[in-house]
Amino acid sequence: MARQACLAWENDEALTFEVGEGPDRCFVKWAPPGSPLDLAAEAARMTWAVAYTPVPRVLDLGADGEGSWLVTAPLPGRNAVAQRWQDDPRTAVTAIGEGLRAMHDALPVSECPFSWMAQDRVAAAQRAAAAERLDTSDWHPEHLELGIDGAIARVQNIPVADKLVVCHGDACAPNTLITDDGRWSGHVDLGDLGVADLWADLAIATWSTEWNYGPGWEQVLLDAYGVRADAERTRYYRLLWELG
Repeated sequence: MARQACLAWENDEALTFEVGEGPDRCFVKWAPPGSPLDLAAEAARMTWAVAYTPVPRVLDLGADGEGSWLVTAPLPGRNAVAQRWQDDPRTAVTAIGEGLRAMHDALPVSECPFSWMAQDRVAAAQRAAAAERLDTSDWHPEHLELGIDGAIARVQNIPVADKLVVCHGDACAPNTLITDDGRWSGHVDLGDLGVADLWADLAIATWSTEWNYGPGWEQVLLDAYGVRADAERTRYYRLLWELG
């Protein structure tokens, strides 16, 4: 008998389905041919990280002419933008901050084979700009004023790292899972996980609180993480984020 599947998450690059029930339940992420999403890279990162922190366990990985797929075991909890947490943003934002700190503390920088360092990302942005592959349609107005050339020029001035950690790489609110008791339970969507300054994650995690819960929650996340605000590094890493 075929297992029931329902769409769990959708973005511009992939679809994620929840498949089956009970002990056979799993998640299948699918990307179409030509997608920039590298599911093999995500699988490699999860396979490394799962020994240290709660992330999905890889069950299968494959590709054919119709696309690529990644099958993972479920984790407890719901993502931090589920309606339950939209209605209780303080609990959600606190859990996101605590979860990100726990992940950064748990993953060993010296043993991580993956990089998300700013210099690598700047070089990738320069290549994308040269190939005319940068899309500014969803840029923040203050970044849009710079234009692509201005943004590329500005991100070349990389701030000295505050502290190197193994970053999530996409620390937006939906990628933290939270159980019904309001505690973080794991992280998903790890395709860019790698060593970088902790502000590469924090700049986006705090920004995401505004997108998902409205203004006024950035300090709550920073307090839960246990760090003081850093306006310079936050500005830098938000601009770098726009460049991919």
